[in-house]
Amino acid sequence: MAEKKAGKSVTVEQIGSPIRRPKNQRATLVGLGLNKMHRRRTLEDTPEVRGMIAKVSHLVRVVDNA
Repeated sequence: MAEKKAGKSVTVEQIGSPIRRPKNQRATLVGLGLNKMHRRRTLEDTPEVRGMIAKVSHLVRVVDNA
């Protein structure tokens, strides 16, 4: 069984409410694994995830993993 290489990760925290936002922005938050305020998720740092973060950048914040 081959082991996966440990890739880079990015931690995002939801800082904005999806109330009164378009459905596609709400769906993007759900896709990121966020659905309540101040929840954090550590995700694989891929172009797709970065695009989702950019789409709802006013609702999320990238947290340093340091």
